[in-house]
Formats: sequence, C-alpha cells, structure tokens
Amino acid sequence: MSSSLISLGVAIAAVFLFWTMSSTSSSPFARNFPRLYNQRICLLIAHPDDEAMFFAPTVLALTKPELGNHLKILCLSTGDADGLGHIRKKELQQSALQLGLRNESDVYVVDDPARFPDSMSTIWSDSDVSDLLASAFAPDLLAGTAAGAARKRDSKSKSHAKTNDDSPSATIDVILTFDQRGISNHPNHRSLYHGALYFLRTLMKDKSGYSCPVSLYTLHTTSLLRKYIGVLDAPITMARGAVSSLVSSFSKGKAGSGSGGENPSRLLFVSSVNEWMTAQSAMVKAHKSQMVWFRWGWITFGRYMAVNDLQRENI
Repeated sequence: MSSSLISLGVAIAAVFLFWTMSSTSSSPFARNFPRLYNQRICLLIAHPDDEAMFFAPTVLALTKPELGNHLKILCLSTGDADGLGHIRKKELQQSALQLGLRNESDVYVVDDPARFPDSMSTIWSDSDVSDLLASAFAPDLLAGTAAGAARKRDSKSKSHAKTNDDSPSATIDVILTFDQRGISNHPNHRSLYHGALYFLRTLMKDKSGYSCPVSLYTLHTTSLLRKYIGVLDAPITMARGAVSSLVSSFSKGKAGSGSGGENPSRLLFVSSVNEWMTAQSAMVKAHKSQMVWFRWGWITFGRYMAVNDLQRENI
C-alpha cells in the first residue's frame, strides 16, 4: 500500500515538473518562444465563454504588462440560444478581467440576432462579419461613408502623386480567431475565420505593393484524441512548432527574404499550473451559467485550457 502511494506521489510530482518545464511562461526556455510586443490585438470570438474555453492560454500570455500589448475582445453574439444573453454578456466581462484584460470597456458584445444568431445550424455571412470588423477598425472601407469620401477628395486635392494615404490602414495590428474548422466545428466559429479573411482581403484590394497592416492568427484545430489530453499535448505541439519554424526559416533564408520586422509565423502558448487555474476560475466563477456537467470534463481535460497553437494566415 505504501509503495503504491509513493509511486502515485512520484507520478504526480513528475507531471507537475513536466508541466513547469513545458510552460511558455515559467519554463527556463520561455525566452525562445515567439511573442508579440506592443501590439493592438483583437480577439474575435462568437460566444461569451469562447475566450476562456479556447483562448485562455493566449489571452493570459499576451496581456502580460511587460509585453506592452493592448488586447480587446469582440464577441459577435450574446450567446442567447437559451435566453441567457443578458447574463452571459456580464459573465464575459468578468472572465476577461480575470484573464488579464485592462478593463470592462475592452470587451464589446454585439447583440444582433438577425445577422449573428447563436445557432448550431447557422453560418454567418462573410460580408456581415467583414463589415462589422471594418466599422470597428477600418471605417473607410465601408462604401459610401461621408468620412471616407471626404478623405479621398481631400487627398486628391492635396497631391496628384502617390502618397502614404494610399496605403491600407487599420486601428489594430493583430486579429486572433478560430481556424476554418472552428475547433468544435461550430458554424459560428468557422464563420469568424472566413469573415476575418474577407475583411483583410477587402482591406488589401487594389493595394498591391503594400503589406497587410493586420496579422491574422488562427487557433489550430487538433484531432479528437489530442483535444482531450490537456497539457500532455504540449510536447507534440512544441515539436510540430519547432519543425514548422525551421522550415519557415530555411525557406526565408533560401529566398533571401529579410522581413525582420514581421510578426512570427506561429505562436505557441502553454500555460503554467497557476495560469491554468486562473483559466479554470474564469470558467467556474465567471461563466456560472455555462457550467453544466459536460463542461467540467472540458475544463479538466481539454487541451485548449492549457495549450494554444496559432498560425499566421497569408493574406
């Protein structure tokens, strides 16, 4: 009996040691992981609780004061499928503060069920998502706005030559959202990926020769097995990320591309034990209305509560 307890204790200690060494914040190797610094970041989500159930490691990492980032959350529905939208909006604000956002005003929840219903069977329009992003971060993109037309007339009257006013611009530097499979294959999640791409491609239309001013990072969807092994997925993710980085570096070097100021092609965040417990708290204490029985399994064994792997999309 005593030997079994000793073996259990050693196993638990080994897991926590492995976890600490894997964390991208507490590991002695943390400085080798790519980061974002001094960026204006929008986390684009579909429902209140997406930020905690899927993006907690990313939010906890990027809101660290020493990085100088300003992260905001834009949620395109109140999550009112069960009539709890008014409650869930407040829960999102509470969760966001626990995860490191500066204040409640950095969370904006869209209440427009006609365009963005909380539904397992509805795909949101790419153009609707794009228009919303444009109105928030690039208002000149919206066709027919008086402000946009006035700026164009003013620009033409000042100079006939090409100026910096012709370059694409936005009030954010980075968008974070789901990839095309949406982690859980939820149609609302997948709509964000396509809508964000639509927005950035519209921003870059007729802007050849310029780089896109906004980087789009999408959260990688894994297999079902990896999705439920929690932090044990960290070495798999790290190995894949290392190989991808080497291939990317080799390709850039071979092509002679010196884009030193470009954001990294991948971001990897593995939460420490304390950060994982913070994410747990954001779900259990803030999103109380959503803590039905099956969510306990997700927040305990779900890989996305501890590990996030994001890829920068080509625009």
